[in-house]
Amino acid sequence: MTSLIEGAKKLVGKGGADVTDRIDALDEAVRACRGRLDDRLVAEAADVAERAGARLRLSGNHTVVALAGATGSGKSSTFNALTGLDLAAIGVRRPTTSWTMSCAWGTAGAGELLDWLGVPKRHQVMRNSQLDEADVPGDASLDGLVLLDLPDHDSTEVAHHVEVDRLVKLADMLVWVLDPQKYADAAIHDRYLKPLAAHHEVMLVVLNHIDEVPEDRRESMLADLRRLLDADGLEDVPLLATSAKKGDGIDELKDAVAERVTAKKSMRIRLMADVIDAAERLADANGSAKAGDVARARQAELVDAFADAAGVPTVVKAVADSTRMRAARATGWPVTAWLVRFRTDPLRRLHLDLGAEGKQLTAGARTSVPEASPIQRARVDSAVRAVADDVADQLSAPWAASVRRASVARMNDLNDALDAAVGGTDLGVSRVPLSWKLIRVVQWLLVAAAAAGVVWLTALAVMGYLNTARPATPSVLGVPLPTLLLVGGVVLGLVLAGASRLVVRLTARGKARTADRRLRAAITDVTERLVTEPMEAEVEAYRTARHALATVLR
Repeated sequence: MTSLIEGAKKLVGKGGADVTDRIDALDEAVRACRGRLDDRLVAEAADVAERAGARLRLSGNHTVVALAGATGSGKSSTFNALTGLDLAAIGVRRPTTSWTMSCAWGTAGAGELLDWLGVPKRHQVMRNSQLDEADVPGDASLDGLVLLDLPDHDSTEVAHHVEVDRLVKLADMLVWVLDPQKYADAAIHDRYLKPLAAHHEVMLVVLNHIDEVPEDRRESMLADLRRLLDADGLEDVPLLATSAKKGDGIDELKDAVAERVTAKKSMRIRLMADVIDAAERLADANGSAKAGDVARARQAELVDAFADAAGVPTVVKAVADSTRMRAARATGWPVTAWLVRFRTDPLRRLHLDLGAEGKQLTAGARTSVPEASPIQRARVDSAVRAVADDVADQLSAPWAASVRRASVARMNDLNDALDAAVGGTDLGVSRVPLSWKLIRVVQWLLVAAAAAGVVWLTALAVMGYLNTARPATPSVLGVPLPTLLLVGGVVLGLVLAGASRLVVRLTARGKARTADRRLRAAITDVTERLVTEPMEAEVEAYRTARHALATVLR
């Protein structure tokens, strides 16, 4: 970022910081769109951002002007005419440029820039050094110019096409040199001029060899070329007529180039055009609609489907049954309550609520809650799809597909995640209610009273059998106390056991509701982790891309 700011400071005017902001925004959009939008489109935008950032770090005092054209258009002659030096080789039989030649006015920073452009050292000429060797006057107005003579775009050599395409993307300004015979060739119009319409501010078109055209036809030919350029969307691009051989129009071309070089705005304009063009293409694919809220409208539906698949109703019923069983053992008549121990606890049958020691022994093991049936899994899929559709309803097709992929990306972990959520939830059944403890104490007191009555009556019976003197037996309301203890202990114990069932039912319902609430909270966490969070990540990426592209295109 610091190097970009330093590069921006090299630009003239207030546009430097703006270019930096837009490059950063495009780079942010690329990162957000990668893997979501078309790979080729994203790669092109990434290349633009990287190329623009690299150019911004290099010399801002130089303007790279590329001369491009077809075989025989006179590019090399124009290059020599502009430099005032015989640098570019001019073919005799079949004029062709086989490599890129460069000439730089002003050496500071030019070498690094030419290396970045990929121009070989042997083809790099520093105009100032050549003035020391040739009696050629310099042109101060071109100070800061880096002039490139590109290979012919219509060459039969594939490497030449690649070189032209590469440097056309890197040059700050493009000068298209056309000749009277091939100026209407669709190859240059369809492949280069029309696609570069967004870069019209950094383009010039030159009709060379104008001396070979009869004077009475020159105006009509220029008018025809103007018409073709307008059709390409290049209405504002200047059109000049030159003859590199005789020097006609070269001064005007040099002035036009010098004006751009002196203004030092071509680099900024070219970078802005590249970045904006790439952002527009990304924005078309990205869309600007507002994404829906993730899972909020269908949160209950989603949790219900997941809870059903996790067997929550089964577990909740087991909690109620287990509570009643444990309550019967704790509050029932002790004489018969021990028989409950022979029944299997529903929660233990499901490998739930095994206690601290049991959980240590079974750590990592699955519960015995049945896995989701096909119908339950279909309900989950339907709920997830409904949430994804709500979110992606207004999004562009690539983002909608990305959201839908994210919604099911982690669904392979569904069974394990649900089982872990159920197994790791504190169902709230381990704690024995205080009321059960009180009832249990009362029950044992009643058993003790009944036992005391049995012992007392037995002792009296033995004493009567042995005809020994019996002590006086106290009575209550005319009922002997031993008999009252025995009968009262048994009857009250049975009555208390029956009455406690009402309390047990209420307690079982309460614990079932608590278990259901806790289980659903755990299931909600699963839905967040498996469904909501992946979709929210996609929505956040979409919003990031939309905001970043809006920043570029503001």
